[in-house]
Amino acid sequence: MGRKRKRMQERDPEVVAAATQVELDKATGMPQRRHYRQRAHANPFSDHTLHYPASPAEMDWSIHYPKYFPLRGTSENLDAGPSNSALISKKVEFADVGCGFGGLLMALAPLFPETLMLGLEIRVSVTQFVADKIAALRVQHQQLADGIIPEISVPEGGEAYLAAKEAAPGGYQNVSVIRANAMKFLPNFFEKGQLSKIFFLFPDPHFKARKHKARIISQTLLAEYAYVLRPGGIVYTITDVEDLHLWMVQHLEAFPLFERIADEELAKDVVVEHVRTATEEGKKVERKGGEKYLACYRRLDGPTRPQVVEA
Repeated sequence: MGRKRKRMQERDPEVVAAATQVELDKATGMPQRRHYRQRAHANPFSDHTLHYPASPAEMDWSIHYPKYFPLRGTSENLDAGPSNSALISKKVEFADVGCGFGGLLMALAPLFPETLMLGLEIRVSVTQFVADKIAALRVQHQQLADGIIPEISVPEGGEAYLAAKEAAPGGYQNVSVIRANAMKFLPNFFEKGQLSKIFFLFPDPHFKARKHKARIISQTLLAEYAYVLRPGGIVYTITDVEDLHLWMVQHLEAFPLFERIADEELAKDVVVEHVRTATEEGKKVERKGGEKYLACYRRLDGPTRPQVVEA
């Protein structure tokens, strides 16, 4: 094994990084995607068995963010002190609608360790995979922080070494996932103006005209997104299907509470690069050399232009 590892190091650093991650995953029980089979998309109009609160105030976030919320009816997990109220008052700020296998969430969690972010996914197995991965990452990074991670042979220097030796900021305590249909129940989870970012990354294009009503961006749904997004908040959209891109741009441009963000400003947004590359779909498009169409919009304080009514 030692000789094989040495040959790998000499041959390709990326191979070494991948092999190191495999060892780390095995040591900490990281879930494997092959055990979570699921169709690529789900029908949002099907009668799914979903659990959702009657209102945001009734949502129990303690099972999702135990570091920040005490269990209902207890003061567990929170130390007494003036910071208690600040912790309990924390709210989810980022929502990844149709989060898939959670690539964006995993990338953003260490970048914004004190910002709560939530993935919403309608497919059962995919939701379970993301939940299991978050749980495993929390264990992995706690072990790294405590210095009790099983010994792993890693060449010093580079990202592979840091990934295996250092705990990520926040330890993934700020990220979670729920099985939900965002087309129906988004206001059940989020208050008015609660979110600062909403992501729609590589959504189902629903190519057939009769299926366009199932697209995640529409005039009706934009009203709900504007409701839960605070003024100044951002909607991120990206797809590899030009027709869907034009559809989303058309509807967002026509809605009076959104304005498009210029490319020059997006170039300074640290989130954008992860929007392009962090998801499984984004990586797939990258491998195939496909085009990615990005459009981001800022939530305005109030209507600044007349709404275009669809014929």
